[in-house]
Amino acid sequence: MKLIPRDFYLDDIFDDFAPSKHNEMRCDIYEKDNKYHLEMDVPGFDKNDISVECNNGYVTITAEKKSENNEEDEDKNFIRRERCYGKFQRSFNFGEIDEENIKAEFKNGTLKLCIPKMTVDKSKKLIQID
Repeated sequence: MKLIPRDFYLDDIFDDFAPSKHNEMRCDIYEKDNKYHLEMDVPGFDKNDISVECNNGYVTITAEKKSENNEEDEDKNFIRRERCYGKFQRSFNFGEIDEENIKAEFKNGTLKLCIPKMTVDKSKKLIQID
C-alpha cells in the first residue's frame, strides 16, 4: 500500500478555486497618450508560441503550447499534473485603431501591446457649397 502525505488531501479541497483554462491569460487594459495598452500574463509560453492578429478593430491573442509528453514521462509516477497544454485565445474589440502601428513586446511571461487609436485629421476644412 502506498502512503500519500496528508498535504495532498488538503490540496484537493481547493481544486474548485484553481484557475481554469479560460483564466490562464489574464490582462489589464488601460488608455494613456491616445493609445490603448494591454498587458497580458502568459506564463510558461515562449515568444514563438504566441500570435497577435488584428482585424477591423479586433485584436486576437493566441497562445498554443504542445504537450511535452515524451518517453521519459512513461517511467514517472505523477502524483499531480497541473501544467496546461493546448490553445488559449482571447479577443478584444478596440474599435477605431491604427492597426499598422501596433507595437508588441514579450518579456518575463508578460505580453505588452501598445495600440494607437486612429487619429482624425482635424485640419480638414469644410468647403462651403454655393
